[in-house]
Amino acid sequence: MVAMSRKKRVVVAMSGGVDSSVAAVLLQKQGFEVIGLTMLLGPGPKDSEVKSFNNLQGVVDAKRVSCILGLRHYVVDMRQMLEEKIIRNFCQQYRLGKTPNPCILCNQFLKFGALLKKAFSLGADYFATGHYARIRQASAGGKIISELLKGRDPFKDQSYFLYRLNQTQLRRSLFPLGELTKDEVRAVARQVGFAVAEKSESQEICFVPKNDYHTFILSRLKRPVQPGPIVDTKGKVLGSHKGIIFYTVGQRQGLGLALGYPAYIIRVDARTNKIVVGNRKQAQASLFFTARTHFILPLSENKVVLEVKIR
Repeated sequence: MVAMSRKKRVVVAMSGGVDSSVAAVLLQKQGFEVIGLTMLLGPGPKDSEVKSFNNLQGVVDAKRVSCILGLRHYVVDMRQMLEEKIIRNFCQQYRLGKTPNPCILCNQFLKFGALLKKAFSLGADYFATGHYARIRQASAGGKIISELLKGRDPFKDQSYFLYRLNQTQLRRSLFPLGELTKDEVRAVARQVGFAVAEKSESQEICFVPKNDYHTFILSRLKRPVQPGPIVDTKGKVLGSHKGIIFYTVGQRQGLGLALGYPAYIIRVDARTNKIVVGNRKQAQASLFFTARTHFILPLSENKVVLEVKIR
């Protein structure tokens, strides 16, 4: 008797939105055995302090899509990890005068960390998401490597969210939407009859209710924020700020200054609790430093010329 080869199994991270739902459809059409995984992110243990955020509707929508497609679907409780790995860092970075992007850490630790491990525990050959990005296999030094490329849709490219992924993760990842535009994705959802076809996109951070960063951060800080001076590049005091968590580099609005010229924040100094402002020319820079860099492919030389995109 000749054993029948089984279908390749792929686990799709399903948020309940149109993108991940269509990713599941496309993979099923390609002949994969598809399983859906959805992260439960809220309400969390501290959400009584602010109006509760939750993704329960997303869980329901993902389960509904899975039923339509006949997929096995599982929900993974990520609330504690979200708090420990993402939310605490998010608040701390604002306290240090920085403006973090929590989606990058979420992809690193939750989606392509804990959720990917869960996928492989289910016997998955691949892990897929609804990101607008692409993966290309190439040869380098006799080895097959995975290159992370931008999505074809210039208005939806999400490759920068994934820059912290490594070769092991990319080798077993699939991005079915990488060659599609958002309009094409919605068209597929309509053809299948998904209720989420017209679901609006969220441009907000999932765990911040009504995109109100300040109320959210204040509710989680152990010490109250302190007001401080706003100074020019020579140290002259021009006004006062409410607390550095309310400001970000490049900001122009909401400074409460009348200087006769547009003033921009050029530095937030958490150590001295000062905000430094300048004119447009002073706000522009040709040099900056990076930290915690991550290269998907190892650099062959110590000094390289790179093209950089600032987000």
